[in-house]
Amino acid sequence: MRRYWVLGLLSIILALNGMAFTRQNSSAPNAETASASDANPPPGPDRFTVLTVEYQAYEWTMATWRYKKPVCTLIVDHEGMPVPGEVYRDCGKDIYEDWIVQDPCVEKDKRTCEGYYVFKSDSYLEEKEVPMELEPATAWVSLEDCEPVASVSTNVCEGKPTLVITGQEPLQDESITRIEGKYNGEPFDCGGTYCKFQIVETGPEGVPVEFWSYSTYGDSSVVYTAQVRVKKVDEGDPDQLYWYVDILSSQWMGQSVATCADSWNVFPPVGGPPEWLTTPKQSEELSSDIPYTYLAANLIKQGVADASACPDGGVSPGGGANQCGLEAARPAIIEWQNQFDGLILSTAEENAIPARLLKNLFARESQFWPGLYQGAVDVGLGQLTENGADTTLFWNDSFFEQFCPMIYPEDTCGNGYMGLDEEQQIGLRQALVRSVNATCEDCPLGIDLARAEFSVVVFAHTMTANCKQTGQVLENYTGESPGEVAAYEDLWKFTLVNYNAGGGCLAEGITRALGEGLELTWDNVSPFFSGACSSAVDYVNDISK
Repeated sequence: MRRYWVLGLLSIILALNGMAFTRQNSSAPNAETASASDANPPPGPDRFTVLTVEYQAYEWTMATWRYKKPVCTLIVDHEGMPVPGEVYRDCGKDIYEDWIVQDPCVEKDKRTCEGYYVFKSDSYLEEKEVPMELEPATAWVSLEDCEPVASVSTNVCEGKPTLVITGQEPLQDESITRIEGKYNGEPFDCGGTYCKFQIVETGPEGVPVEFWSYSTYGDSSVVYTAQVRVKKVDEGDPDQLYWYVDILSSQWMGQSVATCADSWNVFPPVGGPPEWLTTPKQSEELSSDIPYTYLAANLIKQGVADASACPDGGVSPGGGANQCGLEAARPAIIEWQNQFDGLILSTAEENAIPARLLKNLFARESQFWPGLYQGAVDVGLGQLTENGADTTLFWNDSFFEQFCPMIYPEDTCGNGYMGLDEEQQIGLRQALVRSVNATCEDCPLGIDLARAEFSVVVFAHTMTANCKQTGQVLENYTGESPGEVAAYEDLWKFTLVNYNAGGGCLAEGITRALGEGLELTWDNVSPFFSGACSSAVDYVNDISK
């Protein structure tokens, strides 16, 4: 009887806290287990093993120049002479300190030299034990029976949303035994691999979630976190309710969450962001027919469009197309500006950068002509400069790790962008700028389209880097996370300022607005961009309109 009384009490407690649990292969959570979880946090991963591996051992002998007397033996696992650390290890501190500072022996009679020399004395196969860290257990968060909204963290659920925490054990002979955590401060505990519970409407900031898994190995995963927001809406029909659910977490199993939103720790507006920050489902929805004069002039010059009947061959003295040339080139303009749409869409989906933002950016920067823009140092569809390349390589670690080994040996890249010396950094920046410059004298139309297509991916990574730098600027000047001081759309507009004018201009606008006691909205901050920074206002408004 006592067991049913406890379960009944638990149901009341859970109802009061807005969560109805369902369990798979688990016993009912109870107050005793929850408090024990509070008192005893998970141990975390603890997985190490020792492997015995065979290697080629090289034996060296260190001897004195005088009398050629051996003083120690060194065993190394690489070709070439022993390095200083190996001398210290195998010969001891006293010999090492004398050897490391000794002068080279240049005497004809080597026996008159002071100090030591080494010579290879043997080579053979040997075994050694190598410690190895095994892959730990993990836990992941997802939703049941909900549909994602492209390019953002929002999911639409027709019924009350069910949150699912799934444990994952990578070791073949081990398994997940329990899932534990806290939802908005309230503990939950489920036996087995899964933990499911319904979640109710939250405030606009959402609620925090912590979760982890236990394994038969005897350890646990790390403690993961998520921020969950739930909003119930009727979309104009009171008889049909929907739930919009946003989840920000590194462990989200669904469609890729907006990378920038995740780093800012901010949710998009309920129901999704404004159109310019969306990614459509089909590339055809990105199609445009804007009469770009600079693009038209390049297509006329390359013979793609025939404007020979127009005054001045259809090209105005300023470098753009005149009205006659624009009309003659219109079919070619429309075809050219839409040829990258499929790639923009797939790149946006893979990198969680809004596709319409990318297309608008390319339109503003280059009018989709991916070479040098009007003879400037800016190149490619998104007009990358060496300073822009510096931002990309510094703030986007994952991109640096992919790109650097394409230019330098892998071991040179091992310590990150700041681990390179100044000359190497310059070389890498210049290589990145070259990689997006599709100008090619020997190519059809003077454009290397393969390089232009590669640049779409580069500019998506560049935008991710600018998101992170923007977030850091706001954090530096406010002391709070970006999502606490600015809204989703405003953060994207600040990112465009950072991309176009640089972090210094962004910092100027932010600090001046804060000095006036204003909230950090685009409308409040944009009037404070002055001098060389002021052009960023039209830039942002053009891309976001």
